[in-house]
Amino acid sequence: MKHFTSILQLGDLSEALAEAAAVKADPFADQQLGRNKTVLLVFFNNSLRTRLSTQKAALNLGMNPIVLDVNQGAWKLETGRGVVMDGDKSEHLLEAIPVMGSYCDMIGVRSFARFESKEDDYNEVILNQFIQYSGKPVFSMEAATRHPLQTFADIITIEEHKTKPRPKVVMTWAPHPKALPQAVPNSFIEGMSMTDYDFVIANPEGYDLAPEFVGNARVTHDQDEALAGADFVYAKNWASYEQYGQVLSRDRSWTVTKEKMALTDNAFFLHCLPVRRNMIVSDDVIESPRSLVIPEAANRVVSAQTVMKRLLERL
Repeated sequence: MKHFTSILQLGDLSEALAEAAAVKADPFADQQLGRNKTVLLVFFNNSLRTRLSTQKAALNLGMNPIVLDVNQGAWKLETGRGVVMDGDKSEHLLEAIPVMGSYCDMIGVRSFARFESKEDDYNEVILNQFIQYSGKPVFSMEAATRHPLQTFADIITIEEHKTKPRPKVVMTWAPHPKALPQAVPNSFIEGMSMTDYDFVIANPEGYDLAPEFVGNARVTHDQDEALAGADFVYAKNWASYEQYGQVLSRDRSWTVTKEKMALTDNAFFLHCLPVRRNMIVSDDVIESPRSLVIPEAANRVVSAQTVMKRLLERL
């Protein structure tokens, strides 16, 4: 694994989960791998869990983390080719990237979908420029179309809490006041394709995800039908893919409430956070003993550390 942009790049999932379990059991066992190595974490977008968990994972591996918030204290960056730079952007990403690469051994990049161009977003223009021009291993801390570190943490969490070999996992759309990217749901679908879980996607009409991600996954527009007998409920909002980046509905009947959870088989609740309470999920669900959002967030250190460990082993 030279770069990490999709959970599919983990290869055999059982091996990856075993490695993650070993990392969690002894977080400091591989400090020699990162000794005198520097990881640069580049944030084009806000972050709490990803920033903290990835820094912590780097420190556990003995690495020196440098964090660059592109929107705070750095030159404004132009990303397009052929642009006459006579505006407020002083530096081009194509010069900035190789400079960044010269200061580190590995680069993590967080760059959301902009919803300006479906083609640019789904071609991962910014992330792929880092891969092409940095000369260093690059891993995604959430890109326009995928969030693989989150998905890996999600699967680790499900594996730690499942009570049957083949649990039913439901990913349900829920309302949100703003247009959110499809990265988390796209990536979660990829992760589910690596398991033998009984997986169902529930979303309203107009919110079907990109066919290349959905693949053969079961999709329903009836949330109650999907929730029936579920063991895990993963709630997430995403903007429309077909009417790209648009908010077509804020239907509060899709909010995950205790009444919705009563349709399940005493399911656990999952969400990547941050979450809009009483839009995505009601207070009583997210605060219930069946809510896994905190253990799920804690496993972000494990997922990031496992991935960076693998990248370090190739240096």
